[in-house]
Amino acid sequence: MKNRIKKGMTCAQVSMDYFIPTHELPEDLRLSAGDVALFEVTHLGKHTQIQSAGRNLTLALGDQIMAVFGARYATNQFEGYVPETLQEHYHILGGGGVVGILESSHSKFETEGPTQLKMLGMVTDSSGQILNTIQVGQPHLSKFDGTAASKTKVILSLGSSMDSGKTTTAAFLCHGFAQQGINAAYIKLTGTAYPKDRNLAYDLGAITAVDFTKYGYPSTYLISEQELLNLYESLLAEVLPFQPEYVVIEIADGIFQRETRMLLRNPVFMSTVHQVVFSAGDSLSAVQGVQTLNQWGIMPSALSGLFTASPLLIKEVKEFLYERQELLFLPILNLEDLSAGKWPMVKENFSQLQA
Repeated sequence: MKNRIKKGMTCAQVSMDYFIPTHELPEDLRLSAGDVALFEVTHLGKHTQIQSAGRNLTLALGDQIMAVFGARYATNQFEGYVPETLQEHYHILGGGGVVGILESSHSKFETEGPTQLKMLGMVTDSSGQILNTIQVGQPHLSKFDGTAASKTKVILSLGSSMDSGKTTTAAFLCHGFAQQGINAAYIKLTGTAYPKDRNLAYDLGAITAVDFTKYGYPSTYLISEQELLNLYESLLAEVLPFQPEYVVIEIADGIFQRETRMLLRNPVFMSTVHQVVFSAGDSLSAVQGVQTLNQWGIMPSALSGLFTASPLLIKEVKEFLYERQELLFLPILNLEDLSAGKWPMVKENFSQLQA
C-alpha cells in the first residue's frame, strides 16, 4: 500500500517515470495551473475521495496521490488558487484531483475544511521539465473561427448560480432528444474537473459527452477568453463525427461568473449559438436572470431549473412574464417536459434579441 499512487482523473495519462523530490526543487520555483505533482495526504477534510479515470478512490492518511495544480471557483463549495511559490501545505480543491491553496469556502464546509496535502515532488518528462497537462493539451486546440458551430445547432445551458439545475436541465434535454430519435451531444465547456456532469448527460441519451479536461485543463477558471473560444471550437470538433443535430453545451456556475460572462458578452461567440435555456433556483433568480440576459441582448428559448419543482414558484414566474408582453410565450419546462421532448423546435436562431 505504501507505494501505491492514487491518480486523479486530471493526470490519468501521466506516468511516474521521472520525478524530482521536493527538497531538490529550486526555492524560487514558480507553480502554474496544469503542473503535475505527487502529494501525501496529511489531513482528511471535505474530500475523502478523489475521482480517478475509472472510479472514486477512497483516501486515507498517508496516501500518495498524483494530482494537478489548478484554480477553482465554486460558490457552494471552494474558492482556491495555484500558489505562486512552494508551500508547506496544499489543499484538494476539486474531487477530480485539482490542488491549490484554499481562499474561501461555503460556510457548510468551515468545520471540516479542505483535505490537506504535503508535496512529495514534481512529476517531469525525460528532459527534467515539469509535466504540465495544459501545455500538453494546448497544441491540439483548434483556433476559434465558428466553423464547427456552423455544422450543428448549439444550445447553451446557463444557470443563475451553481446548483441551479443547469446540468440536470442539459442532461434531460439530451434525454428528450433521444426519445424523439434526435442525435444530441453534450459538452461541458467550463468548470472544474469532475466527470459526474458529462456521465449524467451520456447516461440519459447524449450520443457522446466531453468536457474541457480533454485538453488537459484541470479547470477553466482564470483562463483567457481566447483559450475559452479555442476550447469551444475544439470540443465541438470532437463531437461532430457523431453527427449531432444539436449540441447541448453547459457553462458552469452563474451568469455573473467571470468566464460565463465573458462568453455571453462576446457577440461573435453568441452568433454561433442557436438557442439558450436558462435554469434558476427560485422565482426571483428566474425573473432577474431573464432581465439580465435581455440587457445583454440574449433571449432564452425556455426557462427550467430547480424552481420548476414548485408549482407556486412557476406561478410566480408566469405572473411576472404575463406582465411583460415580449416574454408572454417564454416556455417554462420541468424535467418531465424536457424528457418528453417539449423543447421549442425553431429553425431560426433567436437566442439573440432582434435589434
